[in-house]
Amino acid sequence: MPHTPNRREILAGAAALSAAAPALLHAATPADNPSLKGRTVLITGCSSGFGRLGALHCARLGAKVIATMRGLPRVEAESLAAEAAKEKLDLHIVEIDVTNDASVASGTAKALDIAGGHIDTLVNNAGIGITGPVEVQDMMATQLIFDTNVFGIQRMLRALLPQMRAARSGQVFNISSQLGRVIVPGGGHYSATKFAVEALSEQLAYELVPHGIDVTIIQPGGYPTKVWVNRNAYTGALKARSDAALLDAYAPFTRGMGTEDGSGRSADPLDVPRAIAEIMAMPAGKRPLRRAVHPGNKPQEAINRVSAEVQLAWLGGSALGPLVKAVHD
Repeated sequence: MPHTPNRREILAGAAALSAAAPALLHAATPADNPSLKGRTVLITGCSSGFGRLGALHCARLGAKVIATMRGLPRVEAESLAAEAAKEKLDLHIVEIDVTNDASVASGTAKALDIAGGHIDTLVNNAGIGITGPVEVQDMMATQLIFDTNVFGIQRMLRALLPQMRAARSGQVFNISSQLGRVIVPGGGHYSATKFAVEALSEQLAYELVPHGIDVTIIQPGGYPTKVWVNRNAYTGALKARSDAALLDAYAPFTRGMGTEDGSGRSADPLDVPRAIAEIMAMPAGKRPLRRAVHPGNKPQEAINRVSAEVQLAWLGGSALGPLVKAVHD
């Protein structure tokens, strides 16, 4: 006869399931580790941070990865290559300085040769930060940050979109920031560049709908990566060449220029590569335009929602409506 569990057995089973729940919740799932086999991914800015972690993560999930960075040879490239070789990952390192037209042209040509002529995913990750008040940002600092964070993306898009359009498929990830939607005083032109990335990316997403290419903007919060070290180098140099009277005029914001260390940030930087891989594995045409990434507060999400509502209300009923709806719906 079939056994009917009594109340005590049911409660015992429930308790065992509850005890196992934490382990189950943290077990790897297909969403956590999607297969990226067959994908060819080019990532800029792979010397450290999200770029390096993303290159290894995507390669571990089965993708062919072209990890790019400037200034080769360098120790960061050697250590990345060694780690990839140890794990037998399909990872290739190519030199690309996104601020240099010739470097982008030669680097993407080499990358396409490695990829057999087709790169289906571009991750525009390379970027820098320079802090301080707006008036303190001299033209050297202003040109450098825009050349890296905005013009660098434009160079990479123009280099790799033609072959994606020819294939009528592809995917572009542009790394923005919480600060691409909200503003912190004293943050230099970082927000200005990331606001530009947000606008460029959204416009691009609409324009690429007929070509079958998806665009996703990643909006990370603050993470403990090497970005703080690099930012301090640029910011310290700016402070050193700035007029003392100008620095004094903005004393609350200039006092700590070049000394920020990102301490107190404990979030896992792998959150960003995981989010990118998850979105990459989604069906084409179903990927989100924006993804806020951080375990803590994400103030940009409210702006993201309002922005989408405004775009749909403004253009949804126009001749451009199908493009806008394809991106937001």
